[in-house]
Amino acid sequence: MKLAALVSGGKDSIYAAYLASKKHEIVCLVSFKSKRDDSYMFHIPNVHLVESQAKSMDLPLISVESSGIKEKELKDIERALKAAIKEYKIEGVVSGALASNYQKERIDKICKKLKIESIAPLWHIDPEKYLNDLIKNNFEVIITQVAADGLDESFLGKKLDKNLIEKLKKINEKIGFHLGFEGGEAESLVLDCPMFKKRLEVEESEKHMESEHFGKLSITRIRLADK
Repeated sequence: MKLAALVSGGKDSIYAAYLASKKHEIVCLVSFKSKRDDSYMFHIPNVHLVESQAKSMDLPLISVESSGIKEKELKDIERALKAAIKEYKIEGVVSGALASNYQKERIDKICKKLKIESIAPLWHIDPEKYLNDLIKNNFEVIITQVAADGLDESFLGKKLDKNLIEKLKKINEKIGFHLGFEGGEAESLVLDCPMFKKRLEVEESEKHMESEHFGKLSITRIRLADK
């Protein structure tokens, strides 16, 4: 089945696309640039880097500007998927939903309306197993935003590895957040994975902290490097 992958640049959407690619053909990526930072549907930090990821995967990218307004942004998803159906003959969509009923139900509804399949291979996956699976499958992931107690500036730019997972588990024991960051506790960026023909290397970035536990890593320059 030909699929479009809804991709934000982060670990969830790209790992979901990777899993789906084992059984189906990913023929295009679809990303959204929200005009609002508080979007209910879309990942915000460094979403412009999806363009570099698409080049690395040698896949076409449909990039859509979204209002970011609750519910109205669903029209933006529908518009993008209609374009993917017309141009790339997609038969389904893969998304990185982990546990958010809000997101999954709305994607499912749009797909049903357009008569295409909605695939969510990470749905209700065990968060700790998921983080370890990312490492096992050679995903290079860094933290690009923090927004939860226990997470501070020192986490920005950190690579997901066994040590980081142990730190997150200890924080989780004290505070109790979703280890996969489904609650927005943090955001991520995939620099390399088996789908990439070249890896992304960060050349310039800046950390911006608005408070002790909320801030982001703004990546201003990146290059594609041989693997």
